[in-house]
Amino acid sequence: MEIEGKIKKIDETKTYGSNGFRKREVVITTEEQYPQHILVEFIQDKCDLLNSYQEGQPVKIGINIRGREWVSPQGETKYFNSLNGWRIENLQAGGSTSNAAPIPPADQFEPATNFKDEEHDDLPF
Repeated sequence: MEIEGKIKKIDETKTYGSNGFRKREVVITTEEQYPQHILVEFIQDKCDLLNSYQEGQPVKIGINIRGREWVSPQGETKYFNSLNGWRIENLQAGGSTSNAAPIPPADQFEPATNFKDEEHDDLPF
C-alpha cells in the first residue's frame, strides 16, 4: 500500500534495548477534504531512508500494515496497529529521490490505426 502527503514531522532515530533495535517515526498530513495526520514507523536499516527528507516536503511512502495482540496481566486483550514504511519517494517537481523511470505524458503516444488484423498477427503459430 502507499500513502501520499506532506511531511509534518520527522523524529530522530531512537535505539531501544541491548540488541540495538532502531525506530524512526514520520508524520504525514494527507491532502484531501479532511486531512489526516498519519504516523509511519521506519525500523532498523529503513530509518536511514528519511535522512534526505525534511518537513513540508510532499512524499509517497510505501507501507505495510502490522497488527498485534497484547494480553494485560489482568487478562484483558488489546489490539494494536502500526504502519511500517519500507520506501519513500519525493513528489516535489524537479527533485526526485526515487529510482523509478519517468513516464512520458500520454499525449506523446498515438494509437496505431494503420494496420490490418492479418498483418498484425504476432503469434508464433
